[in-house]
Amino acid sequence: MNLDYILERMADNAATVESLARSVGEEQARWKPSPTEWSILEVINHLYDEEREDFRTRLDYTLHRPGQPWPPIDPEGWVVARSYNSRELQPSLDNFLAERRRSMAWLRSLQAPNWSATYTHPRAGAITAGALLASWLAHDFLHIRQLTQLHWQFIGVVAPDCPVTYAGPW
Repeated sequence: MNLDYILERMADNAATVESLARSVGEEQARWKPSPTEWSILEVINHLYDEEREDFRTRLDYTLHRPGQPWPPIDPEGWVVARSYNSRELQPSLDNFLAERRRSMAWLRSLQAPNWSATYTHPRAGAITAGALLASWLAHDFLHIRQLTQLHWQFIGVVAPDCPVTYAGPW
């Protein structure tokens, strides 16, 4: 595993998320393409909670607490239970960025981690620490894609009579 690559991408991804959210106004931050889809604000708060309660915590358990069950999480449920869409964007973004800095410092402080250490998840099966770290990076890209799509879809709100077909297919 190329750890330097993963850490560099994770740091860069934080900057990408920041650039996709920093100048978003309140209307756009809370706007959802449909009732079942997430807003930009919900994505940012999801990333914040995932950073501290999912990936970093679960990687720590896998590396340093073998055999102990991972703490439970409910990412889908948290969106409503934690009222993500009623929060303010700037503090939410700042929270995510601060947690990512903590994660990066923690990851860089690890001394000879055993990336082959394995946790057996009740639904996902056996997952190594390395696969969990790679999944953390992949999770970033899934939500960067989602944020980008939300921006693309919002064009229909700000320019409803202006089709964007000339741009090319999504």
